Amino acid sequence: MELMIDYLARFGHVLFGIVWIGLLYYFNFVQTEYFKIADADARVDAFSKLVPNALWWFRYGALLTFLTGLVLLYNRHSGLTTDIVIGATLGTLMFLNVWGIIWRNQKVVIASNQSVAAGGEPDPAAAAAAPKAALASRTNTLFSIPMLYFMGSSAHYNSGSMSSNATAIWVCLAIIAALEINAIMGKQGPMTTVRGVIICGFALNLILVGIVQIL
Repeated sequence: MELMIDYLARFGHVLFGIVWIGLLYYFNFVQTEYFKIADADARVDAFSKLVPNALWWFRYGALLTFLTGLVLLYNRHSGLTTDIVIGATLGTLMFLNVWGIIWRNQKVVIASNQSVAAGGEPDPAAAAAAPKAALASRTNTLFSIPMLYFMGSSAHYNSGSMSSNATAIWVCLAIIAALEINAIMGKQGPMTTVRGVIICGFALNLILVGIVQIL
């Protein structure tokens, strides 16, 4: 029974993760680029009808990925590796960004557009809420690349135990923490474009892997 629960948690973790990360990439690579060139009426209609539905699947995909991940971590608490610690930290921050920043601010933007669609006035708070949601979403896209790498390497290219890589783990966590602080109060910088955030994601992955391998 324990083995079955563990496998079902792993199956759910992968399945829900596909939903979550797939929608993350849709928002960043497709929808955001469309909104840059769409006319005002099209944006209002999309934010009123399409975006709320997509965000429902997005945030609950994130929640279920996180919860099944907790089950897996609980089952393997005695065998945590460097890779899984870094990957799980990135995934946890991404989950918190979804519910604490992206969804909280997108609710304001959606309500403002629905008001406009109904013939009312836009909410002035939406102008500040939209960039906050966008920055957190770009940061999650940045984090997703090393997160997926370390989740995979934990089983197929393990970098060793936590105790043997303590220094590397702390350095990696410090870099991740700095990027998360930027997600809360900073700017998109080179992540403004799709190409930029992809390049930054792979660069971050190389940096974190290099630290783990060298330190």
